[in-house]
Amino acid sequence: MALSLGLFLFVFVNQATALSPSFGIGTLSRTSFPQGFLFGTASSSYQYEGAAFEGGRRPSIWDTFTHKYPADHVSCRDDFRDFVDLCFTEFGDRVKHWITVNEPRTYSYVGYAIGWFAPGRCSAWQQQNCTGGDSSIEPYLVGHNLLLAHAAAAKLYKEKYQVSRYRILDLILPRLCLCVQASQKGKVGITNICHWMVPFSHAKHHRRAAQRSLDFMCGWFMDPITKGDYPHSMRSLIGDRLPRFSKQQSKFLKGSFDFIGLNYYTAYYVADAPNSNTNKSCTTDSLARLLSERNGIPIGPKAASSWLNVYPRGIRDLLLYIKEKYNNPLIYITENGVDEVNNDTLTLKEALADDMRVEYHHHHLSFLSQAIKDGANVRGYFAWSLMDNFEWFSGYTVRFGIIYIDYKNGLKRHRKLSAKWFKNFLNI
Repeated sequence: MALSLGLFLFVFVNQATALSPSFGIGTLSRTSFPQGFLFGTASSSYQYEGAAFEGGRRPSIWDTFTHKYPADHVSCRDDFRDFVDLCFTEFGDRVKHWITVNEPRTYSYVGYAIGWFAPGRCSAWQQQNCTGGDSSIEPYLVGHNLLLAHAAAAKLYKEKYQVSRYRILDLILPRLCLCVQASQKGKVGITNICHWMVPFSHAKHHRRAAQRSLDFMCGWFMDPITKGDYPHSMRSLIGDRLPRFSKQQSKFLKGSFDFIGLNYYTAYYVADAPNSNTNKSCTTDSLARLLSERNGIPIGPKAASSWLNVYPRGIRDLLLYIKEKYNNPLIYITENGVDEVNNDTLTLKEALADDMRVEYHHHHLSFLSQAIKDGANVRGYFAWSLMDNFEWFSGYTVRFGIIYIDYKNGLKRHRKLSAKWFKNFLNI
């Protein structure tokens, strides 16, 4: 699972290897998707690069787990705009799809509401050994500034790099030169992580709770860039703790994307929890409780990570929900994957037999194909992840990759069954 402002690498699985007949892809294949549909895998620089000061890499916030600036430091937005301006200038001739921020909700919520991720801030009452913080205010300030930083980056790209511009240069008075600035003809977007929310029962209060949960996870960042403001449920429940956009900021935010990146992994049952917000917090403001099981039965098979239960139909339900609620934006599935425990007792042959990952991707792609046939505007699918890597909360205790990394033998790489399955699926 990638996070925040990391750079992404999307690659294709192209090694030719025979696949066990027991894992034939049946009627599902590359031809089940529209012509030009993109397939690949995703990765994240920090999760692959190794230690600081090794191979020329320097420390990042994740090496120090500290943070230099407070969440409301406005100049950070200007610094981000300067950073992306440099990126557009240096790499825009080759990079044609830009993601300004990856999973802003994860960075805001997990870094500033519960303190599990850098910079490790939360309210003291949560007893998470945080460095300080306020879980009722800081996550919303951080999310607000991430949205404004995204809007500034998108505005810059669209005005300066995306289309050809004519510039009038006063070279030698009174002569004028009409010059054309070349267009990079790229696209810019933002990536959100959204779990699918299933009401605990058909009761109205549970259905409303599920909608609030979608608002607080997906709508938190989707509503501002499509409608110019936060969801009504967030405004109502959070009150003046939720920052407001100026009219100009709202104007810049609305439509500030050419595509949406969507990271989907799992789903939850959602129950109404009207009395859960005794201590004001981003973790409880939605007045909803997320559950991985109902009446003792899990919503889906459990993966290695505690937060991940396999629920393939959720990708279809989520895409059709976004289609209806947000006017069917162009979407790329930028992450979708499942992990297994890093079990040192397995032989290499056993470790490479990731049957459950083959099943995971096969079923998710099947439901994705259905969503596209039902009108969802999806143009690409990227599996998480290309290789086993350092996971933000779990380190090297879990493996998400379709390529196995042998940590004990010089980081040698071996294709798992899932990599071979993708090869056959793509007809490479």
